[in-house]
Amino acid sequence: MPQKPSVVVVGSSNTDMVIRSDRLPRPGESVVAGQFYMAAGGKGANQAVAAARAGADVTLVARLGRDIFGDQAIAGFRREGIDCRWIARDPTAPSGIALILVDRDGENLISVALGANMRLTAADVARAASPIARAGALVLQLEVPLPAIRRAVAIARKGRVPVILNPAPAPRKALPRALLRQVDYLVLNETEMEVIAGSSNFTAARRLLDAGVGHVILTRGKRGAAILDGSPHPKLIPAHKVKAVDAVGAGDAFVGTLAAFLAEGRPLDEALALANAAAAISVTRKGAQPSMPKRPEILAFAAKRQTPS
Repeated sequence: MPQKPSVVVVGSSNTDMVIRSDRLPRPGESVVAGQFYMAAGGKGANQAVAAARAGADVTLVARLGRDIFGDQAIAGFRREGIDCRWIARDPTAPSGIALILVDRDGENLISVALGANMRLTAADVARAASPIARAGALVLQLEVPLPAIRRAVAIARKGRVPVILNPAPAPRKALPRALLRQVDYLVLNETEMEVIAGSSNFTAARRLLDAGVGHVILTRGKRGAAILDGSPHPKLIPAHKVKAVDAVGAGDAFVGTLAAFLAEGRPLDEALALANAAAAISVTRKGAQPSMPKRPEILAFAAKRQTPS
C-alpha cells in the first residue's frame, strides 16, 4: 500500500467494564460467578482503532473527561497511531463508561453513561475541519450530539468526502431527512433498522434509499450482511462460521474496516468482504478494541474464507 488512506472518526470514547457469565440475567435477577475485566471501548473509539489496524491514517474527534479513564484512552489511541490532537478534555463531565454483560455464547447486554461524549460540540468539530475535509472517509455514530454530527457532515460534503453513518445506538426520534440525504453509506443492524425505518426487511431499507441515502448496508449477524443501493435486488454477503466468544465491538470492527478500505479506493463489494472478515475475527476474541484485527490477518482470513455470493 503506497500511501495510507485517511479516515476521520467523529464519535464517542468509553471505558468498558465487562462481566462474563454463563447466561445473561433476567429483569430483577442476579447472576453470580462471572469474570470481570475492563477494556477500552466506545463506538467512535472502537471504529477508529479498527480503521487504524486495517491500515488507515486515523484522526479521532471526541471529548473525554479530565480523569484516569480519559488519560488511559488517549494513551491507548497513541499506541495505535491515532491522531489525538482534536480530542477535547472536559473540565467537569466524566469520561464515558459502559457496563457490559456477556454470556457464554457471546451475546451481550450493554448500558452506557456517555458523560463527556454528550458535550462534544459543533465548535469542537469545526476545529478539526482541515483533517475532515482532506479525509478519504468520514465515520459517524450516534453516541455524540446531533449538532456535532451535522457540522462534521457539512464539512465533509463541502470537501466531497464520503460519509459513513452508523446510527447506533438507535435514535429515539427519526433521523432528519436532510441528514440522511448527505449519507453515502448507512451501516446498521436489524434492531436499528426497525427503530429507524419501522421494520428490518428490505422494503424498509428501500424507504431509506428513497429518503436520499446512497447505500444501505444491513448487518444481520450470523446471516451476514446485505447491500441495497437502488438495484432491483439486494446483494447478500454470507457470514463466516466462527466460534463466537464475545460479540461486543463486532459491528464497530465492520464499520472501521469498511471505512479504511473504502478510503483506500477499494470497490464497495471488496471493502465489504474485508469488513465482514474483520467482524468475524473480532467475535472470536474478548473485549471491544482488543478484539479488532490487524490488516494482514484481515486480508489472510478473507483470502482463505472466500465464498460464492
